[in-house]
Amino acid sequence: MAESPKRPSKAERTSSAREAARKLHEEEQAKAKRKSLLVKLGVVGAMVLIVALVIMIVVQNRNAEIPESGPIPPGGNEHGGIVLVSDGEGGTTVDPELTGERTIGLDQVGEPLPQDAPPAPRGVEETAESQPPVLTVYVDVNCPHCSQFEGQYGEQLEEKAANGDIALEYRNVAFLDGNSSTNYSSRGANALACVADQAPGAYMDFAAALMAQQPEGELDNAGLAALAAENGAEGLEDCIDSGTYRPFAQFTDAAARADNVPGTPSVWLKGEEWDMQGQPDFTAWLEERLG
Repeated sequence: MAESPKRPSKAERTSSAREAARKLHEEEQAKAKRKSLLVKLGVVGAMVLIVALVIMIVVQNRNAEIPESGPIPPGGNEHGGIVLVSDGEGGTTVDPELTGERTIGLDQVGEPLPQDAPPAPRGVEETAESQPPVLTVYVDVNCPHCSQFEGQYGEQLEEKAANGDIALEYRNVAFLDGNSSTNYSSRGANALACVADQAPGAYMDFAAALMAQQPEGELDNAGLAALAAENGAEGLEDCIDSGTYRPFAQFTDAAARADNVPGTPSVWLKGEEWDMQGQPDFTAWLEERLG
């Protein structure tokens, strides 16, 4: 008579069940890992795509072709400056003598000075006795020191221009475009020229607000237009978006580099540069030069 198969003991059955459960758990873990990896790869892929798109947009923006020549805004001069004078009513406006359809381009920059030559910015010589002296200030809207200079001395300069003591010339350069993915210095310079064109009496208010914005970070074009509107210059969206005065800003920057302008802010009056290291008291220097 054949023997009956031996029935597994309770311990053996328990061990077998545990082994089966262990294998099932390992299989589930493996499936979960594969799923997680696929999800991560999908996220990484999406992130790579987004980064690639951002880089493409940035490159396109940075390499956007700016015409080599373009219009000079009202109040703008052949040196790349925008000149503010008294409006006769206690305020300032752009120089009314600097108007009309005029253009400027890179072909008018001229040969650059040797790199080791001292700064020699064009058009900062002595002013005729019958005219108020021109105080020329090189600024960059993305420059923290320019923001500080404007905050400390802007009202004083505006008051002197309003009183007819000086003509105040701003040359808005783009030395710091290399630090910006959106060419903020150039776009800011364009926005300032747009204000000079369409709301000249608001130039100083907008310039002060734009410089005060610097510590808070860059603005897009819509932000520039909104800030202009808050400071008395509405309806500049088209001028800012189209970059109407980007060629003028481009010339100003190129001319400053060619003339070895050392940085921003840089200030000239009657052919003399303010030495902020040797004479840090700008007000004293200004009063001494004005005599």
